[in-house]
Amino acid sequence: MKAVLRRYFPVFLKGMAMGAADVVPGVSGGTVAFVTGIYDDFIGALRSIRPSTFMLLLKEGPASAWRAINGNFLLAVVAGIATSLFTFAGVISYCLTTYPLLVWSLFFGLIFASSIYMYRQLERCGWREWLMLVIGLSVAWGVSLVRPTDFPPYDWMLFFAGALAICAMILPGISGSFILLLIGAYPLFLHALKTPDFAMLAYFMVGCVTGLLLFSHVLGFLLARFRARTLALLTGFLFGSLSVIWPWKHVVQTRLNSKGEVVPFIQENVLPGQFEVLVGQESQWAACLLMMVLGCALVWGIEWIAGVMARKSTAIAKI
Repeated sequence: MKAVLRRYFPVFLKGMAMGAADVVPGVSGGTVAFVTGIYDDFIGALRSIRPSTFMLLLKEGPASAWRAINGNFLLAVVAGIATSLFTFAGVISYCLTTYPLLVWSLFFGLIFASSIYMYRQLERCGWREWLMLVIGLSVAWGVSLVRPTDFPPYDWMLFFAGALAICAMILPGISGSFILLLIGAYPLFLHALKTPDFAMLAYFMVGCVTGLLLFSHVLGFLLARFRARTLALLTGFLFGSLSVIWPWKHVVQTRLNSKGEVVPFIQENVLPGQFEVLVGQESQWAACLLMMVLGCALVWGIEWIAGVMARKSTAIAKI
């Protein structure tokens, strides 16, 4: 039992980091999985859940099916994600409301450092890889310019929101929470987590499972056959998403949402000095810069720790 805990507790913590990232619009849980070194194992475990797995369950029993899908690993990751979703939803919601500039600056640093990390993972970078990188950057930048919409106020619609968002959540650089924000489902999602509303969450989770099982096969195939080009595309997504989480924004146009509340509709990125003039608030640029550096340090620290752990595992395996 101790050996199992020693092996999978770090995986659980990495899952928690993924879940914390997935709550935040603009930060991808897939990025955290990639940086912490569990991305390929996670996608591989998801891809192993297929019709043949259920046949194995019937023929050889639960133990064989559990081993076939790397069940202990998958359970540790999913448990970590779920723990963070319920734990950090209220905290992040409060911080975004109370300290928006500082929080978005931290997220900007996290994404910037993750972008550099992803670029360094490219084994080669020919014209095809550069083309895919530019396409990814253009798509992510274009998505950031799309105007959010009102989400239909029906619980069952969260099934489709979950299926769409989970596809983004497992992609490094594309935030599932941002997709939820884009389609207008993010407030409903946070409400379901904070309440908690188990009926709404059930619709969302079934949608997540459906999207996850379907999309993981597509992504796994692309990584197996066209790894360099796929990573280049994802790197472009990551760099492009920096526009989404730039801390200093000026609201050009507002709108009434379905609850009759005035919310931002069109926003533009501005420099700290422009922010103070246009918004009439202190830019806190020094503190924000410090938070950006902290975000970079966190990602590079995780990368360093993951490298040390990988080297230790390799050394132990050779003994």
